[in-house]
Amino acid sequence: MKKILKTGILFFLIGILTPALQAQDIPFLTRPETDPCNNIRLYLEEAAAQITDQDLAGIQTLHDWQKIREERYNELAEMLSLEDVPWNRKREKPKVKITGVLHEKGYRIEKLYYESLPSLYVPANLYIPDHARKKATPAILYVCGHAPTQKVHYQAHARKFAQLGFVCLIIETIQWGEVRGEHWGAYARGWFHWYSRGYDPAGVEVWNAMRGLDLLAARPEVNPEKMGVTGISGGGSQSWYIAALDPRIKAAAAVCGASTLKSHILTRTIDGHCDCMMPVNTYRRDFKTIGALIAPRPFLIAQADRDGLNTIESVRELYGDIKKIYDLYGKCDQITLVETPGGHSYHQTSREKIFSFFIRNLMGKDIPPEKAGDIDMSPAEQLSEEALRVYANGPPEDDLTTKIQDFFVRLPAPPVISDKEELFSFRDSVKRFLVRESFGAFPEDPVPFDPGHIYRTADGAKYGSDIFSFISEKGWRMKVDIRWNEDPKRENPLLIVLRSPDEDRWASESFVNEIHPGSNVAYLEVRGVGENGWDPGLQWHIRRASVWTGRTVASMQVYDLLRCMQFCRTLPGVDQKKISIAARDGLGAVALYAALLDRNCQKVILKNPPATQDTPSRPDGRGTALEMLNCLRVTDVYQLPALIYPTETVVTGIRPDTYRWSEEVLKKLGGK
Repeated sequence: MKKILKTGILFFLIGILTPALQAQDIPFLTRPETDPCNNIRLYLEEAAAQITDQDLAGIQTLHDWQKIREERYNELAEMLSLEDVPWNRKREKPKVKITGVLHEKGYRIEKLYYESLPSLYVPANLYIPDHARKKATPAILYVCGHAPTQKVHYQAHARKFAQLGFVCLIIETIQWGEVRGEHWGAYARGWFHWYSRGYDPAGVEVWNAMRGLDLLAARPEVNPEKMGVTGISGGGSQSWYIAALDPRIKAAAAVCGASTLKSHILTRTIDGHCDCMMPVNTYRRDFKTIGALIAPRPFLIAQADRDGLNTIESVRELYGDIKKIYDLYGKCDQITLVETPGGHSYHQTSREKIFSFFIRNLMGKDIPPEKAGDIDMSPAEQLSEEALRVYANGPPEDDLTTKIQDFFVRLPAPPVISDKEELFSFRDSVKRFLVRESFGAFPEDPVPFDPGHIYRTADGAKYGSDIFSFISEKGWRMKVDIRWNEDPKRENPLLIVLRSPDEDRWASESFVNEIHPGSNVAYLEVRGVGENGWDPGLQWHIRRASVWTGRTVASMQVYDLLRCMQFCRTLPGVDQKKISIAARDGLGAVALYAALLDRNCQKVILKNPPATQDTPSRPDGRGTALEMLNCLRVTDVYQLPALIYPTETVVTGIRPDTYRWSEEVLKKLGGK
């Protein structure tokens, strides 16, 4: 709440009370060597480095950690999209359907599926030792990586656990296996609106795993106080998440499942990772926090030293900083890093140490790795995909696996607004949410504008033109091109026009001629546009990397526009209370959100605005980026013309039908 109030006051102070600069106060700019470079890759690298380096910084005592632990715990659950499921409440055991049993030497395999949510079914194989004792047998939840055949590909691990005396439940992800759901939303489908929904496919996997633990805990053979989790790659990251969020996990072993955020962005290993490999990073955390949430329980991190997806150096950094939290508990011997040679895979060394690790921590026996032994991958020991199949005749007809992304996060219906009091109450709640959940990466302490006067001419408008520059955010110097149609010696209204990505020459000027603003006009290129843009082929990477650092392209553009409005209020010739915005197409969303946050925008003029932010993009990630973290959990772009009331909104060109909601609300209030 303090941060929300601070940000709101900040906008007010900068936007309203900043005194106007005198013309002579703005020097002609000579660009020093230290001037911002406007490089999106460097900016994101620095943002990621700051997150990684500060994630557990300042924690000196166990009390320091315990003061923030619950907050970090709840943040992780939210960033994994778990808010709409009872992840932290008592639950009934899931409904289970056994479809077949295989009897093998020393153990049996129950082929089953369970219902983690109504009509969300999870195929699984349950390996049970023949001599499992009632409520005395430790259990392992094995979470599969991104192998197409899932429980078939990883069966040797489950079999080995059963041979060692563990009950082992191996569950399939929603992406692969017998039913093919979706992990690759933004990665391959262009579903960047998942970010606006606050949806992460990892959340479904964590929830299915928790329900798998519910299943294990209810089994007559299993000791619910002796359960562990393990997996590699996607199963490795899941092992981090599950152990961090579910205290029933008493020991965890994660293989090739995590790196520092700093490493992912610097090396671009993020580009090879599925959408489930990082939470929607609303609160800008690193995997260090996730590991700290596992402490002080036994935790084994296994990492290959030439992994193409996780650098060994970054994993060493994770281990070192998480170990400091274990040290605070007096449990530094409970965290282990196992390094193995080679690429993204298991190694005999890591497998044997994992088996020994679980025997020691869940069975209380000290068996060295070489005695615990390795898996048997001989063809004679492998069961076929058909033999291990759960759905002999296909999944249940009502199975939601292939479309769970549309249901897992519940989006609210537009509220019924009857009067101004209800509208303003809704608006204020939306703004509080957005400041915290969508625009949390806005700098708490904006840098000085450091204004510069780049160009002036008597041409271009009745009273000439000026191009000024200002610092928007560390690393970004923006230009604003002002055409003085009115005498700049007197304060007059100003229209800020957002140039669009890849627009034709003079397109923005033609747009201005269409709307006849009758005021001074300023042209602005926000990040991703014109001089502040980047190669279109980089857009896919930038959209994903931005979210991993807790921001989006659109949220950065909103910040640039807000800063431009604030800067223009310092200029002579600008009426501080009469600044308007004009934008076309997707940048209409940027204009509306900026008007909502600014609170002092006179008018917003839109041409062909987007109908919704809940819509797919191009699979290659190119084009306008509409996504803003979590925004659809409280609002959508079409609601903003009502929420910015009494600011007037004018729509030209195509007016989407969705905007009728705002029109109806404004009619009730007597507005336009």
